[in-house]
Amino acid sequence: MAYDRPGEPLVLGVPRAAFRPSPVFLALVAIFVASGVMAWNGFGNVRFDVFLFVVSGWLVSLCLHEYAHAVVAFRAGDRDIAHRGYLTLNPLKYTHPLLSIVLPVVVVLLGGIGLPGGAVWVDRHAIPGRLRHTLVSLAGPATNVLFTLVLVAALRLGSAAFGGPVEFWAGLALLAFLQLTASLLNLLPVPGLDGGNMIQPWLSPQYRRMYDLFAPYGFILLFALLWNPRIGGWFFDAVFAIGDLLGLPPWLYALGLDLIRFWQG
Repeated sequence: MAYDRPGEPLVLGVPRAAFRPSPVFLALVAIFVASGVMAWNGFGNVRFDVFLFVVSGWLVSLCLHEYAHAVVAFRAGDRDIAHRGYLTLNPLKYTHPLLSIVLPVVVVLLGGIGLPGGAVWVDRHAIPGRLRHTLVSLAGPATNVLFTLVLVAALRLGSAAFGGPVEFWAGLALLAFLQLTASLLNLLPVPGLDGGNMIQPWLSPQYRRMYDLFAPYGFILLFALLWNPRIGGWFFDAVFAIGDLLGLPPWLYALGLDLIRFWQG
């Protein structure tokens, strides 16, 4: 085993400390678990318990989404991504805290939409092959899809087996719905977002230059698309249809959205 300094092992040339979960991420996980227990037991203000449960769970998923991008990029050849702190699951490392954390949480509270959050900077020149570039971009949305399936399974099996308070299951249903919307949003072929970045390596040089021109405005393009009544209607029709197919009760995640707005109660 290689060592960078006495007693410090390396993983593919990177100190093992670069892979340790940050205290910020561990704190988010602790809040998520504690607030879930509080919501289950009806501790204090249940609406606030559900608020903490959903928001902390959503932030944990944002961290894991970006971690998936980073770890695939690391395995694909970008070793410097570990030195940039992206493998520590620290949400403060993912671009601007206001745009990457605060804005997605505000959108969740106001509209119940899983808006794409932070982003990791990947050294594309260090990663050979178009397929690897696509896999790096796919890793994040794939994490959201996995979370959606796990949360829906936990909801359907857990509520049937254990019963429990409807408020807890409403919060879990809302988390599943957010993951579902995030999965579809991240797979849209919008320049600068994951779905667009998946196809960018396969474009001709002419279209790639055009793509790179629009990529910095990906969020604006996304909002413009969703603001269009026809396109926004198609998107949400698809979300609701997939939610119904998975067995995600609309009334339950709607209740969750109402509960997290604890200031209205």
